[in-house]
Amino acid sequence: MSKILVFAETKDNVFKANAYEVVSAGKFLADKLGSEFAVISINDADENQLKSLGKYGATKIYNLSLNELNGKSGIQGIKYSHGAYASVISNFAEANGYEIILLSGTSFGREISPSIAAKTGAAIVPDVVDFIPEDGVVSFKRPAYAGKCYTKVKANNSKAVVTLRPNVLKASENATDSTIEKITPDSVNISAADFSAYVCDVAVASGKLDVAEADIIVSGGRGLRGPENFHLVEELASVLGAAVGASRAVVDAGWRPHGEQVGQTGKTVSPSLYIACGISGAIQHLAGMSSSKYIVAINKDKDAPIFQVADYGIVGDVFEVLPVMTEEIKKLKG
Repeated sequence: MSKILVFAETKDNVFKANAYEVVSAGKFLADKLGSEFAVISINDADENQLKSLGKYGATKIYNLSLNELNGKSGIQGIKYSHGAYASVISNFAEANGYEIILLSGTSFGREISPSIAAKTGAAIVPDVVDFIPEDGVVSFKRPAYAGKCYTKVKANNSKAVVTLRPNVLKASENATDSTIEKITPDSVNISAADFSAYVCDVAVASGKLDVAEADIIVSGGRGLRGPENFHLVEELASVLGAAVGASRAVVDAGWRPHGEQVGQTGKTVSPSLYIACGISGAIQHLAGMSSSKYIVAINKDKDAPIFQVADYGIVGDVFEVLPVMTEEIKKLKG
């Protein structure tokens, strides 16, 4: 049976929510296939943080210090190198016989997964939303045609690099005792040549939730008429503890930053609640959010395509609806 390796992503040495999702998915798949399963992480997290993966089924955890890895680059002030990450995961998987490699489909996971596939000679299966184990072989369910349908995909060989759509395969607790084994850059044959591209500085907007990881998203579209009116979306998002999203038209017009764009050319999201404010529902936007658990649409055009995917629809002007909705939620919250 194919051995499974999961890459658990961190931010500032703390595992992201999607790391627990992909570990939980790896445990589920290993149980279904009757195969071995391990987790690899690259960070300087403490032991308690590393052992938190055991809550979701990780029994074997391999950890490489990011500081030690960066030290192999010979570059001052380096933060990380995607190429070096890909080499670590690829070399470790090849040396230890792991054939299925699972990563979260974050921007980071989407960037390094093609390199891992190329280095290991594996098929690449992106944006997976479910597993279909049959007779010891796994197929993968993923959306196609901008989310209009789903396809069942099977790798032609035994090796596959798979990215999982965040917030779809929810983390399931499956507590177990875990062991942590430290690995070194030398043990996975890393040299300065693996750092052909690298990052020396990361600028992050403080205090903002990332739409790709948020459980609740309030998005605005052209129906808001201008950037000066986005405070209506921001106020509702603040009350709900939500991230602020935007349609492509809004981002292209310069009203909002690209990091907030939801859609086929932006970020694919799957929150528990998605509130679309003044968004008509172009197919490219629907492709990026239609897998949300609950969708609420607010639009004055009763024939807007967004209502076809919405669980709840409000036909009305966002300038009238949003202030009332915000105040009512404030009252409910006490």
